[in-house]
Amino acid sequence: MSALTEAASGYRAGRTLPLRVELVRQLKRRRTLVMAGILAVLPFVLLVAFAIGGEPGGRNGQVTLMDTATASGANFAAVNLFVSAGFLLVIPVALFCGDTVASEASWSSLRYLLAAPVPRARLLWSKLVVGLAMSLAAMVLLPLVALAVGTAAYGWGPLQPPTGGALDAGTAAQRLVVVVAYVFVSQLVTAGLAFWLSTRTDAPLGAVGGAVGLTIVGNVLDAVTALGHWRDFLPAHWQFAWADAVQPTPEWSGMIQGTVVSVTYATVLFAVAFRHFARKDVVS
Repeated sequence: MSALTEAASGYRAGRTLPLRVELVRQLKRRRTLVMAGILAVLPFVLLVAFAIGGEPGGRNGQVTLMDTATASGANFAAVNLFVSAGFLLVIPVALFCGDTVASEASWSSLRYLLAAPVPRARLLWSKLVVGLAMSLAAMVLLPLVALAVGTAAYGWGPLQPPTGGALDAGTAAQRLVVVVAYVFVSQLVTAGLAFWLSTRTDAPLGAVGGAVGLTIVGNVLDAVTALGHWRDFLPAHWQFAWADAVQPTPEWSGMIQGTVVSVTYATVLFAVAFRHFARKDVVS
């Protein structure tokens, strides 16, 4: 007994699977590099599309955010967020949070990590924090590249909302930071779904695809106007509430409601994932 006690005297659960180790492991994976490449290329694709199609213009006398894309670099960055927030940014979140645990199970390395010994809660915590950090990095990468590309192509100037008025460059940069933060919070539901599914399956594609599929279902349900006020409880209903933040006079109520809904769903999903994994019989 004394030998076992002595052998375990230097053991510290909090020092197992450090975040930096997990972060380096995930950054080196090919799917991380591919996802970063896709997000970095999108602004160039839109730039070419505008160059081929000409200057965007209002249709039927109505001007949308898309129609102001070439007004300045800030407008171009906002448009990139607008076209990607509904689906493209869902994919890296589902990938980074859904692939993380399931991939270890598919490689049959999960049980060896737990035998290290890494406590189950510590393992999940490390993987969740890194998954969320990489998801946030993906959402920061897109507008940063778009801002640089848009500024080079259209100049550094004020952000011009489609409703009129303008935000000076400094204010526009601050508002875009708020927008990115809100988009990240709104995607926490997808992160929760992916992470929960990742603890329940040994198939990474099943966890990632399931999270993306359920997110799409939420978007479809939000389009059903017959649901009336029930749509207020759907995270998808508030995913574009950030548009109110890029107005000359910002309106925060929609973003506040969207944040509450998203954080509530995500908290429940993360808690369920931890509870299930704590009782799971890990054999792979």
